[in-house]
Amino acid sequence: YTWFDTVCISNGLIFIMLGMGITLTIEEIFTVFTKQPQLLLLGMVLQYSVLPLIGYAISRFWGLSPPGLAVGVALVSCMPGGTASNIMAYIAKGEMGLSLMMTTASTLAAIIMTPFLTLQLVGTLVPVDPKAMFISVLQLVLAPVLIGATVNTYFPAMVRRVKPFMPFAATVMCVLIIGSMVGTNVEVVRAAGMQILSAVTVLHSCGFFLGYFVSKALGLSDRIARTNSIEVGMQSSALAGVLARLHFKEDPTVVAPCVLSAVVMCTLGSILSGYWNATVKDENA
Repeated sequence: YTWFDTVCISNGLIFIMLGMGITLTIEEIFTVFTKQPQLLLLGMVLQYSVLPLIGYAISRFWGLSPPGLAVGVALVSCMPGGTASNIMAYIAKGEMGLSLMMTTASTLAAIIMTPFLTLQLVGTLVPVDPKAMFISVLQLVLAPVLIGATVNTYFPAMVRRVKPFMPFAATVMCVLIIGSMVGTNVEVVRAAGMQILSAVTVLHSCGFFLGYFVSKALGLSDRIARTNSIEVGMQSSALAGVLARLHFKEDPTVVAPCVLSAVVMCTLGSILSGYWNATVKDENA
């Protein structure tokens, strides 16, 4: 997988975001913030506060060494929701409309929130160029999503022909991205695997836990609470890995937590959503 270099990884992520874009229309993007605005606002606040705060604490007090590992954990915690969360929310019998809205809204908000949070959390550990990161997120996330939505809006017949193949193609691209990051960080993962594994396991577990129980404490339905749990606990580790490769080139260890985060996040998300799928009797609960 090491042949899949940084340029390929960046283009692969753009392809994945383009695939997300063609599931939307321009009208849907503009209306995403007006459908269920209170629930969407709560989800966004949880998504851009819970994991960043936990990531900050872990990066400072977990004793991660070398320091690049702490930077990687903090970076992962600043990412928007990943598209895998929509699949997990579906399996968990969550509120699919809210899940899709949160993923879309957090992705659009990422052009501001990801550079800002990275500067606040990571900037005290290593120098961060928020302007360069803003441009990267703009190019890697927002632009392909808007292009995909525009194509779907004006050329729906063409999109209908390619849409059935996009989930498989996006999955292959994710495998190549993660495989490349693992392949170029084998020694780091071998040397500090348990350190990183424990840190990202706690990070995502807390996200799932707090996303659910904060929602329940606020009196929301179990279905909404399950959705918030999945959305808060699952972030775009692939985006974190690409940004780590682009903006922290001098320290390759920053990528390692992003790699293991993707594996741990999907494993925990699958277990949790599978449990809910098996135990929730009323799909409208």
